[in-house]
Amino acid sequence: MKRLLLALPLLAAGGCSTVVDVATLPVKAATAVVSGTIDATTTTQAEADRKRGRQARREDERRGREARLAEVKEREQARLAERERREAERDARRAVRRGG
Repeated sequence: MKRLLLALPLLAAGGCSTVVDVATLPVKAATAVVSGTIDATTTTQAEADRKRGRQARREDERRGREARLAEVKEREQARLAERERREAERDARRAVRRGG
């Protein structure tokens, strides 16, 4: 009843569209809130594509780092193996010189 009394002056003043706007305002506000919530929780195809792209780049970078680390370790192991081989040859030559 209160709403009707509040709407009468608007009707009398020729504000019929205003009354409709006032009456539908709560519904429109609720729809806007729900719509905004849905937009905030929904992922668009473009957003999903960007996310997959970022994940792929991160994975590529990680694999690249691992490959570089493996190369460094491999070179270090090869260098150590070469050093040990040279030391073994040197020790063998020394043993031969000493007659041993």
